[in-house]
Amino acid sequence: MIAVPSPRTPLVAMVGGGQLARMTHQAAIALGQSLRVLANAADEPAAQVSPDVVIGSHTDLEDLRRVAAGANVLTFDHEHVPPDLLDKLVAEGINVAPPPHALLHAQDKLVMRRRLEELGAPVPRYLGIESSEGIDELDIFAATVDVPIVVKAARGGYDGKGVRVADDAAQARDIARDYLASGISALIEERVVLRRELSALVARSPFGQGAAWPVVETVQRDGICVQVIAPAPDLPEETAAEAQRLALRLAGELGVVGVLAVELFETADGSLLVNELAMRPHNSGHWTMDGSLTSQFEQHLRAVLDYPLGHTDAVAPVTVMANVLGAAQEPAMTVDERMHHLFARMPDARVHLYGKTERPGRKVGHINFVGTDVADAQGLAELRERAELAAHWLSHAQWTDGWDPHAGDDAERSDEEERRR
Repeated sequence: MIAVPSPRTPLVAMVGGGQLARMTHQAAIALGQSLRVLANAADEPAAQVSPDVVIGSHTDLEDLRRVAAGANVLTFDHEHVPPDLLDKLVAEGINVAPPPHALLHAQDKLVMRRRLEELGAPVPRYLGIESSEGIDELDIFAATVDVPIVVKAARGGYDGKGVRVADDAAQARDIARDYLASGISALIEERVVLRRELSALVARSPFGQGAAWPVVETVQRDGICVQVIAPAPDLPEETAAEAQRLALRLAGELGVVGVLAVELFETADGSLLVNELAMRPHNSGHWTMDGSLTSQFEQHLRAVLDYPLGHTDAVAPVTVMANVLGAAQEPAMTVDERMHHLFARMPDARVHLYGKTERPGRKVGHINFVGTDVADAQGLAELRERAELAAHWLSHAQWTDGWDPHAGDDAERSDEEERRR
């Protein structure tokens, strides 16, 4: 179904019908717009809510042309569109943001590593293997950085997929050969000794205006982000400013238009290394929907349309975001009933569900808790605990602290009031 856009408002087209497109559409509504999306199927998250949907594939040039027809700009819910197709769209006069030459650095980890190194950005020590001949260099690299080492598929990985840890050079060679056999280059990296993972989220407009949100800490489990704390606790001001400056510089040097997430390693000695880039709204920025003056989704629209960018200040001392991941076995209790009990116990929970069917480990939503009265480490720990409890309840229909959801709404409210005292 393709809706007729209003001639009075710009039309933004987005490739991909996932949750990022769904939440971008929510932001578009407030700006008096609707978002046209290219979805694989009518039941994808964004296709469920947008009135302007093109059903098709991001690997089909004609489908890309259809979604871009008449749009002011074409942007992305994911980075998997083949670069040669994007180059053809640009040659036909279609405004693509971020442009293909920038997006390539989020599509190919090896291209990204080499370019960042050229720009003097701090990166882990690495080796690129693009053919079977390059396998021979792996033993020397492994001896230089010590083992274990990390082997990544240069293209296509996300949420821990396409990333494997090798205990020795022989295992790393086998993994690299697997990637090469499937037509994908391999990126071999040292395993960095981490203090934690951070994310510096920024936005840049074609005019060149930039804006940076507070640097956040991301908590990973099995390669998947489970929680985000904004701002990152106990991060020195100079380190936070360094991360923001680095992200803004990279956005400018690479020619990014829209939101850019720079995923960072904070090492044991407090220095920063760039892990990966994402040129779209990002999981580490979901907290901005409730915890910032301008959400990442509204900012992305502002940026690709070359509007002046919004303020990125936090609205509270801390916001904690917890991803809701599908349980190993879908609960018998309906989502509606789970929501009822969650809100009865935690009325301040800000829930964002994606309209996805529940599958093990699948991101089906997230919850934000805005800590307006958090003043110390204990308060932050309590807020994080509540976020974890809420996310687990929504995915498993179980309170991990033993709370009985059938004790009655009045008891739930009393418990919450007592917790707040």
